[in-house]
Amino acid sequence: MTTTDLFPGFGAETIDGDGARIFCRVGGEGPPLLLIHGFPQTHMMWHRVAGPLAEHFTTVAIDLRGYGRSDAPPDDDAHTVYSKRAMGADLRTVMAHLGYERFRVVGHDRGARVAYRMAYDSPDIVDRVAVLDILPTAEYWDRLDHDFGIAIYHWMFLAQPPPFPERLISGDGRYFCDHSIASWTKDKSLDAFDPVALEDYRAMFDDPARIAAMCADYRAGAGVDLELDVADRGAGRRIAPPLIDIHGRIGLAPSNAHTDVWKRWASDASGVAIQSGHFVAEENPQATLDALLPFLLRP
Repeated sequence: MTTTDLFPGFGAETIDGDGARIFCRVGGEGPPLLLIHGFPQTHMMWHRVAGPLAEHFTTVAIDLRGYGRSDAPPDDDAHTVYSKRAMGADLRTVMAHLGYERFRVVGHDRGARVAYRMAYDSPDIVDRVAVLDILPTAEYWDRLDHDFGIAIYHWMFLAQPPPFPERLISGDGRYFCDHSIASWTKDKSLDAFDPVALEDYRAMFDDPARIAAMCADYRAGAGVDLELDVADRGAGRRIAPPLIDIHGRIGLAPSNAHTDVWKRWASDASGVAIQSGHFVAEENPQATLDALLPFLLRP
């Protein structure tokens, strides 16, 4: 089986974004829907839900800049190259190239951070937004106590100045990938993942440019992304498009009141908890679809 086999009926193309060429798979018919993966993954994480979603939507699954088959441009000193605002600008450009001026967005992990930043920055473009197993970036930093620090140690590690984390990860990148993914699942194993998809994730850790890009993503999360969140919260700005929070009951975010948190950030927020670890679309795809589809299909 190949990566294409996991997306039957989808085409593949690479499109100029806003500073990086972005790989995407496109399939289905209907209103446009953008799927954005997280760390340490690629668009392949959507393979169990993309087909059912494509029965209702023209579904676009992308690789973020620095990940998968997309370009991995060098970072800058302020780490704005991998800010969620810059990543969102790529995706707005890609969707415009495909002919879509307004669309729905579903993001997981880092991709969910891009998704809600797009909803903040471009409410005229984002019709509605689903965030999978995250809280806002500022909320994570606010909650960084002993237990949460142990759970998301990678936030601090990957954000260290280069080349420290890059060199350590390069020593055994595939082990780092496997350990990270397994440790965030409900069962603490790799059993939930298709071998073809898992190999796609591992392959990024063979490429020094992609290791550097992933670290840059987290450096942005500790800097410019946090600053943007704090500024929006301080100014009383809220996410305008309707938002749904879908999270695993054994996910990463340290809160039993996910949706209450999102209601402070979004004007129209709802939420669903499902039986899963962090990787909801792969660990429990049916429950993920059952939560997503009513929200996405709502007029």
